[in-house]
Amino acid sequence: MGKTTGFMEFERKNEKYAPVEERVKHYKEFTLPLKEKELKDQGARCMDCGIPFCHSGCPLGNLIPDFNDAVYRGKWEKATQILHSTNNFPEFTGRLCPAPCEEACVLGINEDPVTIENIEKNIVETAFKKGWVIAEPPTIRTEKTVAVIGSGPAGLAAAQQLNRVGHTVTVFERDEKIGGLLRFGIPDFKMEKHIIDRRLDVLKEEGITFKTGINVGVDIKAEELQNQFDAIVLCGGATVRRSLPIPGSDLKGVHQAMDFLPQNNRRISGTKNFDNEIHAKGKNVIVIGGGDTGSDCIGTSIRHGATSVTNFEIMPKGTPERPIDQPWPFWPMRLKTSTSHKEGAERFFSINTKEFVGDKDGNLKGLKTIEVEWIKIPGQRPQLKEVEGTLKEWKCELALMALGFTGSETTIADQLGLEMDPRTNIKASIKDYKTNIPGVFAAGDQRRGQSLIVWAISEGREAAHHVDAFLMGSSNLPLKGDGDLPRV
Repeated sequence: MGKTTGFMEFERKNEKYAPVEERVKHYKEFTLPLKEKELKDQGARCMDCGIPFCHSGCPLGNLIPDFNDAVYRGKWEKATQILHSTNNFPEFTGRLCPAPCEEACVLGINEDPVTIENIEKNIVETAFKKGWVIAEPPTIRTEKTVAVIGSGPAGLAAAQQLNRVGHTVTVFERDEKIGGLLRFGIPDFKMEKHIIDRRLDVLKEEGITFKTGINVGVDIKAEELQNQFDAIVLCGGATVRRSLPIPGSDLKGVHQAMDFLPQNNRRISGTKNFDNEIHAKGKNVIVIGGGDTGSDCIGTSIRHGATSVTNFEIMPKGTPERPIDQPWPFWPMRLKTSTSHKEGAERFFSINTKEFVGDKDGNLKGLKTIEVEWIKIPGQRPQLKEVEGTLKEWKCELALMALGFTGSETTIADQLGLEMDPRTNIKASIKDYKTNIPGVFAAGDQRRGQSLIVWAISEGREAAHHVDAFLMGSSNLPLKGDGDLPRV
């Protein structure tokens, strides 16, 4: 598997990036790909592990050592088949996944892990370039119909899997274009939208029907879909945003990240007029929230021409190294510094926003914060304590709240009589993704809560297996780790 001594001969080598002063002038991707020889060397670093823990680290169960070996040997078409056997959309995960597989890499115990994510991206990009990604519509139709609600990664994965076994699949999306947060939440500098469109062309050619601008539960009642389709798969995501209930949160200039980012993506795609323009040019911007969404707000604000960009995180500053209480192969809570952070943002940790301050016209002009510390109590969750004497006011004309999501919208669930969990996610068993209503399934963030793209694809695939079994009595669709027919 790979080169026997490769992990001793070659050091980890990552993609480089275009200089900051160049990339902040546009919204295109700015990675500088490795040469083919360099990619082969990275594949050679994959060890002949007795137990490849990367399999368990990957929610999809990707056959990572196998495609690494194929890349090392220059067998790119074989690598493509292996990768697509477990992952419908490696072009998404190869760009956007935080790579839990790399944190579980055996080499990562005492060395830098294999560059699994970058190898994955290069495999699928080579496949598209060579014309190996082609539509493969089913040869036989089952006469069973399935409605998939939501066109994010979970919905798209479920739709493709169900279509492959011959069911007639219709995907409903309330936005004007397909893709969910892949299209409207992820900035183009992380993934340009033609990456979605080229895959959609394949899905359409395979026979999947897409209907946009239809808000199920509003434009069409959920019960109507029950009458029209043999099964329904709910993949609408966890879209209820976490708010910040403090004084001044209604001021002009205080916005949710998921209003700011989708608007900018629409602006880039050609939309010119907005009822409520949100733009950072010439403003002191403060982004509240230290996750990936906060990072995306930072990069976008800098490209707008913000006067300054500051990032607040209520949690303590992490360490670049793996914390001692989070040993390999578990996912560690490290300090993550993104490309956007390096473009000019100032970061502050252990800080809590107390109040938004406005002028006499109701416009945001600043905010107040206080430093906090986390007190560890044995057997209990850490307690948040404010540090006396640290109250501070900051100048700010645009505040962006990137605080994550609290659960799923309930309109569809209410209409269908679905059971919900305490976090307003649709209650569906991890064993079969069935809800309490026969023929209705749930997958992705709408079932598990806010999570990763790779988990969404995994759940969409798993749910498809159980939907197929419900419709046909049994299913040959793969479950995690089974692999699939060698489809490109």
